Amino acid sequence: MIVSVEKPNGISSDFDFHSMMINCSNALIWFSATQAKSAEQAQPDANKLVSSDQFTVPQNNAFGNTFRDYEVGARTDKVEQHYKASHINQTYDFVKKIREEYKKLNKAEMGIWECCELLNEVVDDSDPDLDEPQIQHLLQSAEAIRKDYPNEDWLHLTALIHDLGKILVLPKFGELPQWAVVGDTFPVGCAFDEFNVHYKYFRENPDFKNPKYSTNNGVYSEGCGLDNLLMSWGHDDYMYMVAKENGTTLPQAGLFIIRYHSFYPLHKHGAYAQFMNEEDKKNMKWLHVFNKYDLYSKSKAHVDVEKVKPYYESLIAKYFPAKLKW
Repeated sequence: MIVSVEKPNGISSDFDFHSMMINCSNALIWFSATQAKSAEQAQPDANKLVSSDQFTVPQNNAFGNTFRDYEVGARTDKVEQHYKASHINQTYDFVKKIREEYKKLNKAEMGIWECCELLNEVVDDSDPDLDEPQIQHLLQSAEAIRKDYPNEDWLHLTALIHDLGKILVLPKFGELPQWAVVGDTFPVGCAFDEFNVHYKYFRENPDFKNPKYSTNNGVYSEGCGLDNLLMSWGHDDYMYMVAKENGTTLPQAGLFIIRYHSFYPLHKHGAYAQFMNEEDKKNMKWLHVFNKYDLYSKSKAHVDVEKVKPYYESLIAKYFPAKLKW
């Protein structure tokens, strides 16, 4: 395409005009380079991460059992019934419908810390490792990762907020059953992978024998990117939606962690990996870093909320608006 540029009035010579055009061109190049550099800084590189290794991974969970043991433990029966309900009811049509409802973000307007305090009322029925209020889990995760990576403040905040979507069980936010809020997540619209916890219950899901959804790729294509998958509905996708639609400045890696931290079939076993693109593979490195603290920091030893609150409030102010729509 040829663009005709008229010489402005007051320019005395072709040399002056050409010089001006060259300067404008150089300015545009500088601006583009600056923008690219800013984007690069905004997306941290997991390969350059250095840990101080202060957090020690415990051998057993709060009940004295190994972590994520779904066969032995005081909460085994409750956890299994949770997954039975989840695997039967999380269908492609159900997820599409409920996402449309919650993307309206018309349930409440409040700040991040206010939401954290609401989790004092929530205990996760899908978790075999902890029966404490969820605000303690958030702070335990955040404080553990803060010790090892003191300079990655966005990661501290991501840990603090990653489970805030669990407010969906509260009356004000729809009082959803826990099977539609917590637990491991998985894609709907394709075959259920056997690496899913309590896989046997998927046989009662209406999509299990639906030829449209029961092939390996289902309605998706290889390399389509995780963003194009319809994931089982729960707190992960809801909090991702809230953060993104309210204009958070967290890096993309933080949003990826929030959205897929419960996608254990993929990040623990490699199931559904055929759908990942190159960006997913980069972000997965951050999710693997985060998972250690999400899983192994669960403890009966409580964090002093008032002591750490000012630090996390400063991070919230840095990365989020004062009020968010939920």
